[in-house]
Amino acid sequence: MAPVTQPPRRHAMRGATLLTVGTIATGLMLAGCGGGTRQDAKEPRGNFPVSISAASFPVHQRLSEHTRLTIAVTNTGKRAIPDVAVTICNVTCAYPAPPGEGTSVDAFADYLNMSGVASHSRPVWVVDRPPGPCGYSCQNGGAGSYFTSDANTWAAGELKPGATAKFTWGVTAVSPGTHTVAWAVSAGLYGKAKAVLSNGAPPHGAFKVTISHAPAQSFVNGNGKIVVSH
Repeated sequence: MAPVTQPPRRHAMRGATLLTVGTIATGLMLAGCGGGTRQDAKEPRGNFPVSISAASFPVHQRLSEHTRLTIAVTNTGKRAIPDVAVTICNVTCAYPAPPGEGTSVDAFADYLNMSGVASHSRPVWVVDRPPGPCGYSCQNGGAGSYFTSDANTWAAGELKPGATAKFTWGVTAVSPGTHTVAWAVSAGLYGKAKAVLSNGAPPHGAFKVTISHAPAQSFVNGNGKIVVSH
């Protein structure tokens, strides 16, 4: 099962066309307006062995509770991974995904099945802190240093043999109910370089999370620290 989903939605701030995990783009898409060098020209083709050294997200949460989703990827091969990336999907990262699943909605969102709306994405979590070093953009509500032009994918760049890339999203729950957050790891953004586990399978997974209606309660203790009670 290829860890790819619906055609990606893209950030308007970048003119480049990047694709979700495992997708092979056409020359026309990659050349961009006016022709030029293919953007995937330097991405090597082949399998890049990895292991998932961490994959965590609390399965029981409360409204307004701040939590973290973490995916850590270790390069277990002998070559550097061109551009290690993680894609966040709704329910599944399989391709093709049913309508409203995959990357057809925003990361950390559900599908709003309603006609006449500008966006069918309904936030389940608000991303307070995106992955990667937090520079000016991140501090002011931007996408963070690992963002790509695919709105559901974050990339950490080259990963040397034996090194680990850690992707952590700080999020706040805003919609009660049971939701499934899926994830998939890729070795590049153009589909040539593929991340594989030791058994040859693509690295992916999912968290089934229940968010209770009762909000998390916060208070300041005697030491002046904010304490969140569950």
